[in-house]
Amino acid sequence: MTEFLMTTWDGAGTTPPLMSVARALVQRGHTVRVLADNLLRPEIEAAGARHLSWTRAPQRSGHGRDGDFIRDWEAGDPVGNFARMRDCLAVGPARLYAADVRDEIERRRPAVVLSELLLFGPLVAAEAAQIPAVVLNPTINVIPAPGVPPFGQGYLPATTSEEQARDREVGALVLAAWDEALPALNAARAEHGLAPLEHVLDQGRSAARVLVLTSRAFDFLGPLPPVVKHVGPRLYDPSWVQPWRAPAGDDPLILVALSSKFQDQAELLQRIVAALRPLPIRGVVTTGLAIDPASVDAPPHVQVVQSAPHADVLREAVLTVTHAGHGTVIKSLAAGVPLVCLPMGRDQLDVAARVVHAGAGRRLNPDAPIDSITTAIRDVLADRRCATAAARIASVIADETASDLAVAEIEAVAAGHLGE
Repeated sequence: MTEFLMTTWDGAGTTPPLMSVARALVQRGHTVRVLADNLLRPEIEAAGARHLSWTRAPQRSGHGRDGDFIRDWEAGDPVGNFARMRDCLAVGPARLYAADVRDEIERRRPAVVLSELLLFGPLVAAEAAQIPAVVLNPTINVIPAPGVPPFGQGYLPATTSEEQARDREVGALVLAAWDEALPALNAARAEHGLAPLEHVLDQGRSAARVLVLTSRAFDFLGPLPPVVKHVGPRLYDPSWVQPWRAPAGDDPLILVALSSKFQDQAELLQRIVAALRPLPIRGVVTTGLAIDPASVDAPPHVQVVQSAPHADVLREAVLTVTHAGHGTVIKSLAAGVPLVCLPMGRDQLDVAARVVHAGAGRRLNPDAPIDSITTAIRDVLADRRCATAAARIASVIADETASDLAVAEIEAVAAGHLGE
């Protein structure tokens, strides 16, 4: 039995894959403590792990608008969204996250620290304590790689010299944007007796592994450091999902799923539902925890529920309409279901770009009018190439998830450390 300390935050789609890792480790006889937001306690305990609360570090206090301490949806553009995430979560409060992790390490020293991708503070604490750290990346790879567009812009791979120059220029701007928070990171490192870094992203080099929880058949691939490994997606729903019964009828079924937490998505959701109105389909809309299903004005052939097991819905679905959160997208592709994507921010622009590049669906702006959404749905349903592309990715995902590559990598890190 090995002791693991996992650190995470209530990032909506980040939670199910990380909790599935915790559950798998517990099932293999390990002990897992999870330092996380209080809101995540039910999810953590459902996974068989022990919940520990942040005491200094910021955390979400509720599922709705007022409970979000990042409020990146207020920024209105990708640059502003990134700055909110960097300054409110990833790097700005790094010293607070690091202090909480340090205290927990001193109480009960783990063999490995497992940290969600966006939390830099736990990596500082693990490095200072000389404990190996594993970064769990619950979306597409974000580490810069030759030939891969810079993260955050939703670019497709460059095919011209002009696009290659664009990627180099934007990539440099992205690194510079991260480094605006370098003083905060180095302040955290100084508190733990660590030397300053030249760049914020250099902190990632302290990790023993960076595990990318997506499919190689879906992601853009380029040369990466050997510690960065694609280990396949985690196809799990959150523990609060309720049982579901399919709506009656034989018409094609379309799943509509935006974020499970608040991203100011109510107006977009209502436009998507309106776009389904003229179509001869059965719609299933899952609103998540931030939107009351009763607040959605839906026609009779569109079912609106707070939650449903997406695996069950996708077994019947012919299409998913989504904000392009990684969890919804990769579950749809694992079921061979094509998509219409309306990315709102965060990683969604880049996830949607991969859907388009794979030929598995269409991408629209989130302010697309109702008739444009209807047209996109009709186009994807009529284009068999989209379903064929989704089926191709589904075949690879089936192979990748036949064994638990993520847990194998984590146990390898623990075994190497324990053998020292």
